[in-house]
Formats: sequence, C-alpha cells, structure tokens
Amino acid sequence: MPREPITPPAIRIREINDLDMSAIQGIYAHHVLHGLASWEESPPDAAEMTARCHTIIADGYPYLVAEHDGRVVGYAYASKYRPRPAYRHTVENSVYVDTDIHRKGIGAKLLDELISRCAALGLRRMVAIIGDSDNAPSIRLHERAGFVLVGTIPACGFKHGLWLDQVIMHRSLGPGETTPPTS
Repeated sequence: MPREPITPPAIRIREINDLDMSAIQGIYAHHVLHGLASWEESPPDAAEMTARCHTIIADGYPYLVAEHDGRVVGYAYASKYRPRPAYRHTVENSVYVDTDIHRKGIGAKLLDELISRCAALGLRRMVAIIGDSDNAPSIRLHERAGFVLVGTIPACGFKHGLWLDQVIMHRSLGPGETTPPTS
C-alpha cells in the first residue's frame, strides 16, 4: 500500500498578540543588523517593538503574524503614511520574514492578507518604501501583489558602508481614487 505524502504544516496568518513580540523582535533585529530592508542601525528591544505595535493597533491598522508549525516566522503591518489628515486614506506597509524560512510564500501570504484587511477598512492606497534598489525579492513580492513603481530616490540612505537607494511603490485599495472616500 502506497504511503500518503507528508504535507508540511500550513502557514497560518493571524492577528498579533503581546506573546509574539519576542519572536518579532528577533526577526526584526536580524534585518536591522544584517540587512538593508530596515534603515535602523540598532535593533529596538521587545518593549519598544511592543509600544510601536500598540500605537499601530490603536490607530486602527492591522498588525499580523505568520505562524508555521507553532512558531512566528514573519509579520506585517500597515501604518500611517504621513501624519497630516489629507493622507488618512493611505497606508504604508511593512513585511518581515524570518531569514531561516525565506522564499516559502510567507511574505506573499502576509501581504495579501494585509491588503485585504486594509481594503476592508476603506483605505484607498498602500505605499511600499523599500530599502535599496538591490532588494529584488521585496520588489518582486510587491509587484506580484499589484504594486507599481513610483520612483527611486538614489543614495538617500547610508548603512553598512553603502549608499542606499529608496524604492517607492504603490497600489490602489478597493475603489482607489475612482470615488471619493466615505470620511
């Protein structure tokens, strides 16, 4: 009798809770210390990450985690794009995945769910600010999710001894700019 194939545990996307913050801090710290996706130079501790998370949630935006085999392996959130009221229908997204489990579709699942939740909130535009034009995986992730390139600001950041470009991408949410917002 043939054996049934073993399927890996599914990726589960859910809302964050404070118990996730240690894992999230570890994921982010690695990106801060070794990558160019974040331009912070010193990783914030779990208390600071928790405070940032609470601010995002208090502002009414989604903050999600990806769980694989009972372990947090990625997170994504939307936050204010700019503080002035005219920008209130636009959000900026952030997506980070544990480097030990990259290229498994986790970032795409997080981003797709984030887009869906932001559209359901009545938001109209999502912006991605991507650290460095050489970050092809993040650029491709956003392209596959319907983002288009707006532009690149060359050499506007300096980290790890390198001048870094900033890539700006965007996509419409819901009806986008085709109708006035409800508020």
